[in-house]
Formats: sequence, structure tokens, C-alpha cells
Amino acid sequence: MATDVDTRSTAAPADGMSSLDDNKAEANHPYSDDEDAQNEIEVNGNWTPQEKALHEARLKAKAKRRLRKSSSRSSTSESCSQSGELAGSDPNSPKGKVNTNDRKSRTGKGRGLPKKGGAGGKGVWGAAGMVYEMEEPDARDPNYDESAQGDTVYATVVPEVDEKEMEKMVNPIVQEYFEHGDTKEVEMLLKELNLGLHKFEFSSLAVSLSLEGKASHRELTSRLLSDLSGKMLSQSDMARAFDKILNELPDLILDTPEAPQMLGQFIARAIADHVLPMSFLDCYKGKVDCEHARVALDRAAVLLTMKREMVRLDNVWGVGGGLRPVKHLVKEMNLLLKEYLISGDISEAEHCLRDLEVPHFHHELVYEAVVMVLESKGDSAIHMMLKLLQSLWKTGLITVDQMNRGFQRVYDELPEISVDVPHAHSIMETLVDLCYQESVITKQLRDACPSRGRKRFVSEGDGGLIKN
Repeated sequence: MATDVDTRSTAAPADGMSSLDDNKAEANHPYSDDEDAQNEIEVNGNWTPQEKALHEARLKAKAKRRLRKSSSRSSTSESCSQSGELAGSDPNSPKGKVNTNDRKSRTGKGRGLPKKGGAGGKGVWGAAGMVYEMEEPDARDPNYDESAQGDTVYATVVPEVDEKEMEKMVNPIVQEYFEHGDTKEVEMLLKELNLGLHKFEFSSLAVSLSLEGKASHRELTSRLLSDLSGKMLSQSDMARAFDKILNELPDLILDTPEAPQMLGQFIARAIADHVLPMSFLDCYKGKVDCEHARVALDRAAVLLTMKREMVRLDNVWGVGGGLRPVKHLVKEMNLLLKEYLISGDISEAEHCLRDLEVPHFHHELVYEAVVMVLESKGDSAIHMMLKLLQSLWKTGLITVDQMNRGFQRVYDELPEISVDVPHAHSIMETLVDLCYQESVITKQLRDACPSRGRKRFVSEGDGGLIKN
């Protein structure tokens, strides 16, 4: 056995380096003649079957390693001969030295080609000639940048107003409009709200609120409906709104007994302003069961027949407040005081004064009341006017400035009044004292009342001298 091992060791090549031709020969003939003879001796020896199988496996593995090594060296030599200096060698470096920046494998394994066909590695965008398609950016990508995606359009989404919240949002807008009267501001506020399918309810709410207010509020509401028609509300929307108010008339009458007549005036004004279609009244002929709705429609029909060629009903609510002529206001206040002297109804007088809507002109009422007292006969007029002025003072309809200004005007004109009413000074002093006792006027205003000085002359023998 020892002789076999020595023979095998001497048969192995002494030098580890061999030429390329020798490797090719070895690849073609993996077993040499000496090794074959040795293998036959060993196989024919006294080896067990297990040792023989293990020995054959070792020989096959050794042959495979030699074959792999020879193929790797041959591919490296071929690639170097084809590419020359451009492929992987530096012209300034010595021969045989491989460039360290070369992407080819330097371990002797592989085919010697670039990794991933030249499309891999740091700073490489892919193989030459590769065309990439445009990919849509993914919003779920962690590196997704919204600002870098081009022109971005931001849109504000306003949720649609719920029917339950409609009244809460519209009431402040309408009440504020009654103060400033600017229809453009209302239009701007409505554009900010997404009324959606419930936009017709704005008209019905505005009309309902104006029915509880003043005549000037109803005039402003009619102007608002006229300005919004065609811009934000169509004729069909207006028709739906008035139809809803007609159905709600039984409830509106509880707070406003004159609601049917007022609604009829609203309908007539809306038709004249082309807010409602001309056929609005024709749609209800013979189809209305509610008595209050019939009253409103009849009122509108009467007003429309009174005007020829559908002239605009501008004065259906009268002229509001300070727009009225002064002579008209003076006439209205005189009529108010005369009706009060006949009926004695203080609440009705207060209601009529409020309807005039001229708080800056209430001094005229005080002036006319005092003049009526001076020109009247008897004490009943004094006490009735005193009660009226006292009530108006307590309710706040007449302020301190208006009260003082009214009495001061009478003081200034008292000499002229006394020409027609000789006892004007004495009546004036009586009225002023009573007003001061009831706290209607101030002490300064009472002291400012002019008194007529009586000059007492001596008898005929004194020569016309005035007695001190």
C-alpha cells in the first residue's frame, strides 16, 4: 500500500503551473495513462465496495474542477484578445495588469462579460439603446412630491347646505340685508353657500321674514327677488318658493293676520317685475282649496288688472321712510293725532307712528300735538295729549332730543301763535307744568318756557307811567 502512495505522488506534476495547451489536453483527457493504471491496481486490490465508490466520486469531482478551471481561463484570454486596451486595461499601466474599474469578474469565474449585460452597477441607467416608457407617478410612493407634478389645481369643495340648517344660515343674511339694503352683498354671500336643490327656499324664507317686519322690509325683499332673478334664481325656483308660502299661509296667519293680502301684493309685484311667469295665477284657477290662499291670489289678480300694460308696481308697499316728502309726513302725523283725539287708542297711534319709519322726524309729532292743544277748546285735549306723549316717551319712540326739539319749536313760534290764540301763553304754561310733573320733559325745558309779562298801567292822572 505504501508503494502505491509513493507511486501516485511521483506521478503528480511537480510544477503547479501548466501551459494553456496542457490544460486543453487535460480537459480532453481528464485521466492520464499512469493514473488509469494506478486506478486499475487500486480497484483490483483489497478495497471494500464502499471505498471503491468513494474513490470514484473523488476522481469525478477532481476531473470536473479541472474542466471548469480550463474553460474559465480560455474565456478570459479570448475576451482580452478581442477588446484589447479599450475593454479593461489602462494604456499607462504595465502589461497584464487589469484595470481596477473594470466591471468584469476578476475572480476567474463567469464568462467575463459585464454584470447584467452592462446595465447594472452604481450610476448606470440601463443598457445602451434601452428606451424607457413614461411612468405615471404613484401617490403611494414615499418619494412622491405633489408640488413637482406640474400645475396643481386646488379646488375648495363646499358641502351642500342641509335643509335643517337652511333657516339658521339664511336668517342672519336677510336680517342684515334689511339694515344695509345692498343686494350685491347678499348675492355674494349666497354664492359662498352651496344651496344645491334647496336654493328656492331662500326666497320663501325672505318673504316670510318680511311679512313680520315693516313695509320698508317688504319693499327691500321685492327688490332683492328682482335682482336675484335670472342670476341665481330662475322663474321656476321663484314659483316653487311662492307655492310653498301659499301652503304655509294657515301658519303665517297666526303671527301676521294680514299675511294673505301682503302675499297677494308680493305675487303681483313679482309678476310685474318678471320674477314670476305670467301664467302663475292661471295654474291655480279652480285648484285651490285653502281660503287664505284664494284671498292672496284674488288680491294679486286685482292689483294686476288695475295696472295697464303691466306697469311696474313700484308703490305697492308705499314710499319708505325718509323718501317721503315732508308735506306728506306732516299730513300723516296730523291725521294720526286727529284720529287719536277721536278714538283715544294709544296703541293704534303708536302703531301708525312706527309704520311711518321716520324716527328722525318725530319732533314734528310733538310740535303738532302741542299746537293742537293750544288751538283746542277745553281741557280734554290737554290730558289726552299728555297721555300720548307720556306713552311715547316711556316706550322710547320719542327720544329726549326729539321731545326737546318739538317743544323748542313751539317756544320760538309762540308769539305768532298768540296772535290767533290770545291765551296761548297760559295754556302753554299749564301744559309744560303737567308734562314736567309726569316726567315727560326736563326741568331745563320747563324753565325755558316763555311767559308773557303783564304790564299794569296806573290810572289816567299818572301820565301813563308804569307802576313798579
